[in-house]
Amino acid sequence: MTKKDGNPVGYGKPPLHSRFKPGQSGNPKGRPRGRLNFASDLKRVLEAPVSVTEGGKSRKVSTQEGVLLRLANKALNGSDRAMDKYLSLAEAHFAKNAEITSKTLSADDQAILEQFRQELLAEASASQDKIRDEDDT
Repeated sequence: MTKKDGNPVGYGKPPLHSRFKPGQSGNPKGRPRGRLNFASDLKRVLEAPVSVTEGGKSRKVSTQEGVLLRLANKALNGSDRAMDKYLSLAEAHFAKNAEITSKTLSADDQAILEQFRQELLAEASASQDKIRDEDDT
């Protein structure tokens, strides 16, 4: 079907007067350009500097480092929930790194590292048991 002026009109070919003009959006109230998503917002917030006081002196660290320092302090002060969270974060991080290093290390080196890892876990478990025993008394 064509109109009188020779332009085709039909499915997928709307009349010229109702088509979007060049540079005009089909969704003018849509997401604005440059709008940040959750991942970029989270990254920006974690990188923002905060002041931390250690040993009576104030220093600036990233929010991420500040949160980890606070979690470590709570864990060292005997909070079981903080200790569990801190150890699970450390375990997840080192498990990720172990996958990377296992590809580059020999079998002997991997065995030595695994033995060292087991010793560290045993020491951590013993110290956690000692803390719990002290809390019970």
